[in-house]
Order: sequence, then C-alpha cells, then structure tokens
Amino acid sequence: MNWWSQARVWLERPGSPNPLDDVLLDRLAIAAAAAVERYGPAHTTMAAPALVELVVSSDSDEAARARVLRLLGFAADLPVHVIAVRSQLPLDRIGGLVCPARPVKAAPLADLGVILAAAIDPAGFPADVRAGIGAAESPGRSWRQARTALRFTTPREPVIRYDDQGALALLAEIPPDTSRDNTDVAAITRVTGNHDDLETLDAYCTTGSQRRAAGLLHLQHSSVARRLEQIGKTLGIELADPAGLLRARIAPTAWRLLND
Repeated sequence: MNWWSQARVWLERPGSPNPLDDVLLDRLAIAAAAAVERYGPAHTTMAAPALVELVVSSDSDEAARARVLRLLGFAADLPVHVIAVRSQLPLDRIGGLVCPARPVKAAPLADLGVILAAAIDPAGFPADVRAGIGAAESPGRSWRQARTALRFTTPREPVIRYDDQGALALLAEIPPDTSRDNTDVAAITRVTGNHDDLETLDAYCTTGSQRRAAGLLHLQHSSVARRLEQIGKTLGIELADPAGLLRARIAPTAWRLLND
C-alpha cells in the first residue's frame, strides 16, 4: 500500500480525531507541494480560490491557515501582505509586477482579486489598477484592511496602503445612515454632477494650496480661485479657513465611501 492509500485509510477511518491527524496533514501538504514542484507549474502565480479564501477568511483555523500558506509556498516566518484588487488585467500579471521576487499568489474572490505577497512594490502596479494593501499581520485582518484601503482609492490615488490612512480609516466604520445625514456629506452631492468642480476640489484638498492645485490641474491660478470660491458657496464651507479645508477633505471621502 503506497503512502496516499495509507493516508486515505487514515483520514476515512471512523471514530474521533486522532492526535496524529495534524502530523499526517502536514506530511500530505509537504508531499503535495513536492509533487507540484516536480510535476506542476511550480512558479504559477494563480492559486485555487478556495485555498486563498481559507487564508484570508477571518473564520479560518490558524493551524489550517498556516498549512495552506506553506502549501502555497510561504515560509512560516515570512510576512504575508494581502492586496485587494479591482482591475480588468489578469491577476497573475499584476502579482508578478508588484512582487517579482516571489512568493506571490493570486485568485479571484467574489467581485475582487486577491493577491498574497511576501513583499510589495507599489510602483509596480499598472495604470488603471485600483488596489488596497493591508499590513503584514494576520492574513484575515490584512484582507479586511486591504478591502477598506481599496474603498479609499481614487483616480488620482489608485493604490493605497491601509496604514497610510491613519485615523481616516475610521471613516469606513461610520454607519451609512449617519454619513447620509451629515450636512457636509449631503452638500457634496450638489457638486458631484460637475466633473471640473470635483477635480478642482480634490486637487485643492490634496495640495492644500490654490497655486499648487492650479499646477496639478494645468490651469491659471485665477481660474482655480474662482472655482473654489463658487464651490465653497455651494458647500457652505469657507475653504480658505483651516477648519473649512479639513471639512472639505473629509466630506468627499465620506461621500465616496458611502457610494462605493
């Protein structure tokens, strides 16, 4: 009887779990990984969605998660970042660009792409890819962080690390009804129909300066000043005031999260 037949007999036996079950599962994982290394596409980036889901699920048993990570090629002491991706490009191509040295694995999960990577080069993301990057903690927590970071992405900032959001990440925890009832968030809807106004407001909030915003938009300073004056009146916010600028930064972000 070969090792696989013995394993099947062991796993299919009746009765309660045996203390040696984990040892056997570990050996099966090692044997399977060795078979893939010898006979299969050992350097393939794409992984089975069920395995990746087990890694990132918050309900997964830590021992099972660790076994799957080893099977996918991640050493026990290797940090694992989880990336949430929204893109039309193939996930294996994106994974290879952001983590060329490997190990890196990817799979589709629901309406998003998931990338597991030991290291990440944010500059490697192709244009038009939206990505949220979780911290290298528990993969389950990293996946939640990555999805939150993805919600904060914009055309101007398409790749965001969760850790870089700091306290702004708390906005994602606000109940939708609370956001809808906020005066500033409700006021943003009055400028969403004008793309130029939204671009101008975003540039001003990003740079904190009318002149720098004008440079970013390739417009005259006077044109940006006039736009911002009108936007401020529409929103009921004094944009030149530090408190007003803070409100103008938070309100569009909360509005985007609400409509994500």
